[in-house]
Amino acid sequence: MREKESKFRKAGLGKPERDETADGAAMGGRAEHNRILSLTQAAMIAAIYVVLTYVFSAFSFGQVQIRIAEALTILPVFTPAAIPGLFVGCLIGNIAGGAVLPDIIFGSIATLIGAVGTRLLRKRNPVICTLPPIVANTIIVPFVLRFAYGVNLPIPFMMLTVGIGEVVGCGVFGVVLHSILKRYKEVIFKTSRFEGTAKAAK
Repeated sequence: MREKESKFRKAGLGKPERDETADGAAMGGRAEHNRILSLTQAAMIAAIYVVLTYVFSAFSFGQVQIRIAEALTILPVFTPAAIPGLFVGCLIGNIAGGAVLPDIIFGSIATLIGAVGTRLLRKRNPVICTLPPIVANTIIVPFVLRFAYGVNLPIPFMMLTVGIGEVVGCGVFGVVLHSILKRYKEVIFKTSRFEGTAKAAK
């Protein structure tokens, strides 16, 4: 490009005009690629959540639950695509697990709230990032257990049992998952194939 500009200057023609049509097409292609990439990431996260919920369904439901899939709630730290991915994954996982309608709705909303909170805290310590899903599920799930399933236990007690499960699932497993994924985040959660080109151009 510089050689081309130099030739134009020597010829007294000044700087060559920028091809705005080509630039617009490139930007459009980049945006489309990013949308597809985000959808793919969200779909994969949702699928993994469903599989983990199904495989470990024996202790993924009930007043005492450790949902291994909740470790994935750390993923919004790396990509915003994890927010819809976790919500849809939890929704489908609850349906596949035979959950009643209030659990399907409010359980998925708790996961969504937690995912958004984790995304907002993504620049903080990973342990802090696990707090939103822990808090959201600890508050919401006990009420679902009481009023949707008729579990005759004190709500504070169920908050304790659900909270412990969330600390293990989101806190312990989530932080472990974060420590593993952060080494490969540039590869796994790459947002655009144009990033490398842009960096090289600089």
